[in-house]
Amino acid sequence: MKDYGDPSMSIYLRPMTGEDTDLIVSWRNQEAVRRNFIYQELFTPESHRQWIRDMVETGRVVQMMICETVCGRPVGSVYLRDIDRRHSKAEYGIFIGGEGARGKGYGTMAARLMIRYAFREMGLHRLFLRVFADNARAIRSYEKAGFEREAYLREDVCIEGQYRDMVLMGILNPGNPGERIHDMPEKKES
Repeated sequence: MKDYGDPSMSIYLRPMTGEDTDLIVSWRNQEAVRRNFIYQELFTPESHRQWIRDMVETGRVVQMMICETVCGRPVGSVYLRDIDRRHSKAEYGIFIGGEGARGKGYGTMAARLMIRYAFREMGLHRLFLRVFADNARAIRSYEKAGFEREAYLREDVCIEGQYRDMVLMGILNPGNPGERIHDMPEKKES
């Protein structure tokens, strides 16, 4: 896997490596990041290395670092998990952890790149995600990237004794099933 980007964007994606462990762990353990995950346990370097061995190295997950184009500084991570080759789908996830990196549109750009990668390079048919219903900022970003709301899941998860609603969102490959898309249309800004 190689770097993946678009010259018109201020970020690009590069494959995550074991050398990113300390950065990923520090970001994932930030309260601003952790509170938006269903699984809110603290990460350790060892648990992340185990994730790499069990998930990334086995091909069950594709995880990339989001880097600023100008300087190459990593600012977050994006991934496809539970990759289901039979049904040609995967779950999308992202977090922005770099200091001062939130609110710059990096999440929307990274989502667009990962969608393009999933459809063009992997030939997937569908991506989906789950997001807390009260995370309006993330929902707007996902919609800008092309995801559509598909379901509202009432009291779907229990975190610290509180049931929380989730929104299920998805996006479909505009091409034929299994076809690698090379001329996927860009989502227009609204």
